[in-house]
This record gives sequence, structure tokens and C-alpha cells, in this order.
Amino acid sequence: MKACFLVIKRLLAGVLLMTVSFASAQDTTVSKKKNAERLQIATEIERSIRTEMLNKWYPQSVDSLYGGFLTTFTYNFLPSGPQDKMIVTQARHVWSNALASRLYPAVEYYKKCAAQGFNFLKNTMWDKINGGFYTLVDRKGNVKDSTGKTTYGNAFAIYASAAWYRASGDNNALQLAKDCFVWLDKHAYDVILKGYYQNLLPDGTPVKRTAADPSTSSVGYKDQNSSIHLLEAFTELYSVWPDALVRQRLQEMLVLIRDVITTKKGSLTLFFQPDWTPVSFRDSSEAVILQHRYLDHISFGHDVETAYLMLEASHVLGLKNDTATMRVAKLMVDHALQNGWDKINGGFYDEGYYFKNKKDISIIKDSKNWWAQAEGLNTLLLMADHFPNDPMQYFEKFRMMWKYIQTYLIDHEYGDWYEEGLDKRPERKTALKGHIWKATYHQLRSLSNCVQRLRSTG
Repeated sequence: MKACFLVIKRLLAGVLLMTVSFASAQDTTVSKKKNAERLQIATEIERSIRTEMLNKWYPQSVDSLYGGFLTTFTYNFLPSGPQDKMIVTQARHVWSNALASRLYPAVEYYKKCAAQGFNFLKNTMWDKINGGFYTLVDRKGNVKDSTGKTTYGNAFAIYASAAWYRASGDNNALQLAKDCFVWLDKHAYDVILKGYYQNLLPDGTPVKRTAADPSTSSVGYKDQNSSIHLLEAFTELYSVWPDALVRQRLQEMLVLIRDVITTKKGSLTLFFQPDWTPVSFRDSSEAVILQHRYLDHISFGHDVETAYLMLEASHVLGLKNDTATMRVAKLMVDHALQNGWDKINGGFYDEGYYFKNKKDISIIKDSKNWWAQAEGLNTLLLMADHFPNDPMQYFEKFRMMWKYIQTYLIDHEYGDWYEEGLDKRPERKTALKGHIWKATYHQLRSLSNCVQRLRSTG
């Protein structure tokens, strides 16, 4: 009898070993398939970067006559219009070429594009009398908007200059980034209530709201958009210039965005009074709310973008086990997926609102702008790698988003991305491919980040 039990025990042990081995082999097979899929998507994305975006914009957007970049192009990439130059777009083109020169060092003209673009920022768009960057100039560099400057625009100039210094080692670029940081901190920083004012007079004095300002105007408010891009700019600057004050401001902006600007639901408040009281019309009628939608709505694209920017800032600051930032970042992404995600085609809708008389959130603008989808792709993959087994199924959403972008946003004939997804706005197929608010920044940052992440963890 004892011998019989020993035989049975050995048989069971053998079966168990076979089961474990089979399960292990299955896990290995699944892992290999996942890695192969990640590498395949990375290959698709990089091919699109090189053959459907960068090659369409550069070097043809370089303004060989007056410096900087041409910004306005038709749907089939023909230069169009007077080609006014805004600090935001000019800086973003510099940043894109600086990044491209690091990604593809064998392509000589990326460095040349970035260098001449930086010189245009330094020699033409920087106000040599008052400091700070002009908002808008004409193609030749004559100032068109002498009424004031913006913190948002200057943030992108810092971002671009720091990135070009990282790529080139040009000390002039680092110095310009430092000069702009010091100028902003002197004029736009609120030493009492923290954060930065957005609207500035030509000499840098913050603009105050008056009783005569229209209720739909954002003048005089603090806002999330300039705040998140200051966070981004300071992150880039601190990575090349670990100055104590830059670190302090970066930490302040991270905490401010995470703990004040982001609501408990996981969405950003768009505008604030100087004391950080939210600008809200929720107690008004639906008609009044919609009239003021620019100032008060849920922007799913900004929410998923900010989740990434906060985690990037935390990483550059070297914060260990920063569960507070990760918790809020995940909350923001989950809120956007639960409330602003198209479950049929994929993609994030542009705007939503919590009306008081309705149980659930309402989508008040169902278009899907290009930049929100780019930011969503990047952040979904980031979340997928942090939370691979999460019920939100981030990688499946990432896969769905990439398919959406390929189907409805990338122009496979003429290149780059349509301004809005064609599933909701088919007429945008022949809209401008580039203008002063649309360049390569969102797409390139997202796609290049995705390629790197897919390959490094694949």
C-alpha cells in the first residue's frame, strides 16, 4: 500500500511539474507575442514620423529669406498667406528640429533648421528693450502685436532654447533660456499666491481685469494652459541647468497643478481668479454656460497631456515613490477614458461639461482635435507600462488610439495630420495642414516617446 501511495505521489508531482512547465511556456509565448506587437507598432510609428511628417515640414518650412519658419500650408503642403510668425509656433519648430537632430543625427538639416530658427528667436522675437518675447511678428520680423506678451509664449521659448542647448551645446541657447526664465520670474510670478500671470504688458507688468472686460474674455485670469506648459518648460530647463530656483519653481508648479488646478474628479479647472478661485458658470443656465464654454469646460486632451507632464516633472526632479503625483495622473487618465472616450472608434472628444440638472457628463463638443489624440497616445502607453493589468486596459486603448490616428488623422497622401479626426469632421480633409497654432510639436513628442518606450520595454 505504501509503495502504491509513493507511485501516485510521484505521478501527481510529475503532472504538476508538467502543468507548471506548460503554463510557463504559455506565458513565454504570450510575452513574445506582446513584445513582437510592441516592436511592430514602434516600426509603424517611426516610419510615419520620418515619411509622413518630418520630411513634409523640414526643410521646406524654413524661411530662407527672413529667418524662422513659414507656418501656413494648404492641405497639400503649399505655402499660403502672409506667413505671420507667432512665438509659440516658432519655438515649437525649433524644439522639433532640436529633437529630430538627436533622434536622427545623420540628417544634417535638422541641426541647420534648429540653429536658424533659434537665431530668429534670439535676434528678432526677443524684445531687446523690455525683455521677454514678442507674441506676433510679420514674416519679415516686424512686431504686429505690440499690446502685450504672454507667459504661455515665453514658456515655449524657454522650452525650445533649452532643448536646442541640449542638442547642440550652444551656450547662447542656454543663456537665452536663462534670461527668459529670470524675466518671467521677475514680472509674471506671483510671490504671494504663487503661480504666474498669463497676460503681460510689453514691459512685463501683469494685466489686471477691469469691469469693462467682457465676461467671455480670459484677460487677467490665471490659467491651466500656461501653467502646464511652464511645468514642461521648467522640466526641460532644469534637466540642462539644475539651478536651485528653477527646481523650486518646478516643484511649486507641480504641486499647484496636481493639488489646486486639478479637481477631485480628475479634470483641470481652466481659469482662475488671481487668488486661485475657479472661474465657473455651473450655477448659470445652460445657455450661459455654453456662451462661456471657452472659460469653463472639461478638456479631455489637456487632462491626459497634463498627466504625462506631471510624471515627467516628477521624474526629472528625482522624486522617489511619488505616489501622490501618480495617483492624480492616473485619476486624470481614467476620468478622460470613462467620460470622454469614443468607445466605438476610439479617440478623445474635445469638450465635456457637468451640468447640474444632468446625472452624467455631457459631451458639448464631439470633434477630436489632432493634439489631444497625440497626447492621448503617449499617455495611454505610459499608463499601460505602469499598470499592465489594470481594468482600464490601457494598452488596448493605446492600440485602438493608434488605429484611430492611422485611419482618421494621418494624411497618408500629402503628409502630417489633419487638424481634426475625419470621422467627426470629414470636411477638415482640405483644411490648412499648418498654421500659427498647428505645427509638429504634439505629434513628434508623442510619437517619438512611444517609439522609445515600445522598444525599451519590448
